[in-house]
Amino acid sequence: MSVFFINRKTLAIKIRILFLAAASISILSPSMPMQAVAEENNFADEKVVHLLEEPRHRTVHQEGDLYLLDVQVNPGDTSFQHVHDQAILLTTIHTGSGPAYGPVRSIPEYAYEPLTHSVSNAGPGLLRIIALVNGGQGVTDKSDSPKGMRSDPNIENPWFRSYRLELAPGEQTDLQSHDNHTVVVQGSDGVVHVTREDGLTRELDSAGEWEWRQPGSTFMVKNMGNLPVIVAINEGRE
Repeated sequence: MSVFFINRKTLAIKIRILFLAAASISILSPSMPMQAVAEENNFADEKVVHLLEEPRHRTVHQEGDLYLLDVQVNPGDTSFQHVHDQAILLTTIHTGSGPAYGPVRSIPEYAYEPLTHSVSNAGPGLLRIIALVNGGQGVTDKSDSPKGMRSDPNIENPWFRSYRLELAPGEQTDLQSHDNHTVVVQGSDGVVHVTREDGLTRELDSAGEWEWRQPGSTFMVKNMGNLPVIVAINEGRE
């Protein structure tokens, strides 16, 4: 495998909180022991940031508690240690080994079991993921089910609903509408049109391209190329 995940549980977060509390007390009382500072200093050589502050996680769109990130890690590079404390949906465009063709994975556990880790890419190619982050509380009922979908979702949980489609050349979806913010992600190379009911069209022409749709927007997706194309239709449930 060309991508390695180095996990560090929430211990680092707890130590960080302990350090900040001890540091605040020490300002008021200089005689307080500085053991907490020494424990924090054990992590001084590893920068720890929040997921949304990691420079390789570029925020390309935001709506309330929803963030769309274009995550790119170059060959031989390693991200900062970063904290996940929000549910996330990952559409993988490239691994270090080559094209991934848009598999979609959800990790809702981060919302209630935070994780700190770093990501390394051994290459030889770029690691790229289009990530949808949901910082909300999630939705427990299904009254927000979309209209116009021909199949059941591949992923459905309180934070996300995702459909991964393979469209043949010239194939198009039915007109569809979603009650939630929705992002159409192109998972493989080709040419895709995302067309509103009024005819206004956005063209996607490479893997990793995306189009954001507002709640209630009616649209269809069509493969304009000569080869099959993978498309993920991802909802952020609120």
